[in-house]
Amino acid sequence: MVRTLLVRGLLVGLLAGLIAGGFAFAFGEPRVDSAIALEEAHAAQEAPGHDHGEEELVGRPGQKAGLFLATGLYGVAAGGVFALVYAGLRGRVGPRSPGGLALAAAGTAFAAVILVPFVKYPANPPAVGDPDTINSRTVLYVVMILVGLAATAIAVATARRVTAGPWARWVAAVAAFLVPVIAAWALLPTVDEVPAGFPATLLWQFRLASLGTQLVFWTAFGVLFGWVSDRAARQAAAVPATAAAPS
Repeated sequence: MVRTLLVRGLLVGLLAGLIAGGFAFAFGEPRVDSAIALEEAHAAQEAPGHDHGEEELVGRPGQKAGLFLATGLYGVAAGGVFALVYAGLRGRVGPRSPGGLALAAAGTAFAAVILVPFVKYPANPPAVGDPDTINSRTVLYVVMILVGLAATAIAVATARRVTAGPWARWVAAVAAFLVPVIAAWALLPTVDEVPAGFPATLLWQFRLASLGTQLVFWTAFGVLFGWVSDRAARQAAAVPATAAAPS
């Protein structure tokens, strides 16, 4: 069964990754083009007459084509991990129906792994960010991911201990999730490396497109994985009934 779920997660993840790649291509790449144009214009002002295009190892057409490869591979990796976690959660935590559990797990993954770190350290387009601080920024981002995962585990444990009713259980779980997350948002250092004069509209359009790409991926993945899981469960339930029917 775990092997079946793993294959399902890999295939659904690939499909969801390609869907997310289409969203990123339509809404994110135009903002990347604009940011690169600003970066090149700024570099030309600092060093007139210098050709910055020769430093580009992969042209924009190649980068745009590689976008689908990147989102596809991301989907495969995320789908494989999700399938293993889903296998461990079935019958223990969350909704009892396979589709409901898939949707709940996908939404939780988006909130914990994507939304929590994004609120503190949102994505930046080209020309934004100091190359010398990339390692420290990466560490901070990973720390926020770990905080999101830890907060999720605390919320689940809290919900399982509350027996006063569903509303009390949900309120306790949300509070248990938000307390460590808000504490991390407040305590971890802020990173603000947006250069002066960078268009605020372009910055936020890029960030919304980046977050939207992840939202599209996890929505598509949760819906597709849940639909396939429900369909497989119905087929499995129909087999014994067919076998028991009189000939």
